[in-house]
Amino acid sequence: MRSPRTAVFALAGVLALSACSADNPDTPPMHPSAGASGAGDPYYPEDGNGGYDALDYHVDVGYDPASGHLDGDTTVTARATQDLNRFNLDLRGLDVASVEVDGKPAKFSREKGFELVITPPQPLRAGSTYRTRVRYSGDPSKTEHDGGSETGWSRSADGGAFMVGEPHSAAFWYPVNETPRDKATFSVTAHVPDGWTVIAGGREQSSSSAGGKTTTTWTEPNPVASYLTTIAIDKFTVKRSSLPDGTPVVSAYAPGAEPLEASGDRLPDILAFLSSKFGPYPQSAAGGIYLAEDIHFSLETQTRPTYAKWADLLTLVHENAHQWFGDSVSLDSWSDVCLNECFASYAQWLWSEREGQNLDDRYRAALEITHASTDFWNRKLVDPGPGHEFEAVYDKGILALHALRRRMGDGPFSTLLHDWPAEHRHANATWADFTKLVNHLAGQDLTPFLDDWFRTAKLPSDADLYPGTLRP
Repeated sequence: MRSPRTAVFALAGVLALSACSADNPDTPPMHPSAGASGAGDPYYPEDGNGGYDALDYHVDVGYDPASGHLDGDTTVTARATQDLNRFNLDLRGLDVASVEVDGKPAKFSREKGFELVITPPQPLRAGSTYRTRVRYSGDPSKTEHDGGSETGWSRSADGGAFMVGEPHSAAFWYPVNETPRDKATFSVTAHVPDGWTVIAGGREQSSSSAGGKTTTTWTEPNPVASYLTTIAIDKFTVKRSSLPDGTPVVSAYAPGAEPLEASGDRLPDILAFLSSKFGPYPQSAAGGIYLAEDIHFSLETQTRPTYAKWADLLTLVHENAHQWFGDSVSLDSWSDVCLNECFASYAQWLWSEREGQNLDDRYRAALEITHASTDFWNRKLVDPGPGHEFEAVYDKGILALHALRRRMGDGPFSTLLHDWPAEHRHANATWADFTKLVNHLAGQDLTPFLDDWFRTAKLPSDADLYPGTLRP
C-alpha cells in the first residue's frame, strides 16, 4: 500500500540520501560494542553468546557418507539486543570459507576453538533484525563432554551419520548461539547421494532427486533449543502416519533397528496417555529416529527423539515426556536440569501405574534399598554442580516427585503436571518459577519440603520421606 504520507517520506529520503542516520535528530546515536562471548550459564559460561536474540536458523548441508565430508551454508536470522560492532557464533571443528552480514562480506576470526567472531561491515543498531550467512566445510567432529557420553556428529556402522548431544551438539555441524536460553525456529535442507535418507526434526517439507543427489527439507516452526535439533543420514526404513489430530508422524529405522519397531508402533498410545497427564501434545510433529548403534543414551530431540539400539517401551515414554518437559518448556540454566529429567523419569512411573502397579509400594521398596546408602542421597537434584547434572535425576528425582505428589495430594499434583507445560509453552523456565507454582497450587509454602528433597545432599527428614499415604 502506498499512501501520501509514504510518498512524502520517500521524497525526504531522496533529499537526505547522503546524510547518515546519526544526523537525523529522531535517530539516537549508536554506541556499538562487542556482544558477550558467553550467555552466562553458571555451569557452561562460555556456551552461547550475548548481544543478540537468534530468531531462525536455516541450515543447508551436503554430506558424503563415503568420505564423511560436509559442506555447510547456514543463515542465522537474529535481532540485536544492543548496538553491535562485533558478535560471536559457536562453531566447532569446521573450516569457515566466508561470512556475510545482510549480504555484505564480513570479517571473521576463530577463538578458543569454537568461537566464530564476526565483525559486520557496519555496526548493527539495537532492535534491528539482521542475517548472517556462513559457508563452511570439513569432517564433523566427535568429542565427549564432562559426563563422558558421546556428543556431536557420529558415524554409524554402515556409513551413515547422526547427531546427538547434551548439552553440546549443534555447533558441531552449524554455526549457532549454543545455549538453551536462546530458542529459535529451525529448518534444514540436506543433499545426500541417492539411496540415502535424511531425517530431522519438525515437518518434512519436500524431497526430490536430481543428478544422483536426493535433497530433503525439514522445518520446525516452534522454537527449539539448539541441542534438541538433529539430523540423521542412513538407509532408513521410514514409516509415515498421523495422530488423530492430524499431527504428522515420521519414524525412521536404521538397518539393524528392526527390533525397535514394536515399541515404535506404540507411539500413538504413548502420546495419548502423556497428553492425558500433561495436556495437549505441544509439538508440530512426532515420530522417532531409531538407530542400530550402542550409544550411551537416547535423546529427546524435538518432535522426533533419537533412540539407541537398546531402547525399550519405557525409553519411548521417557523421551516423549520430554516433548513437554525439556523441549516445549526448556531450562534456563543447566543447574535446573531436574525440570527436564525428573519429570520425564517420573512419566515412566506414571505409565507403570497405568499398567496396574502401586506406586506407593514401589516407592517404599525403593527406600528400603536406598535408605542407608550415603552415595544415593548425597547427590543434589537442583544445582548439583558442573558435570554432575545427570547423576541423580533418573532415580532420586523419581522418588522426590512421588513424595511431592503425596505432599500436595493427587488433585493439585495433577494440576501441576498440566499447568507447568501450559504456562511456559515454547519458552524457558527456572526452578524459582517451579517453586512458585507448587506453592500456589498447594495453597501453602512447600519451599522447605522442596529444599529438603531437591536442593540438599542428604537423606530427607522422615516427615518429608513419608508424606501423606506414604506414612508407614
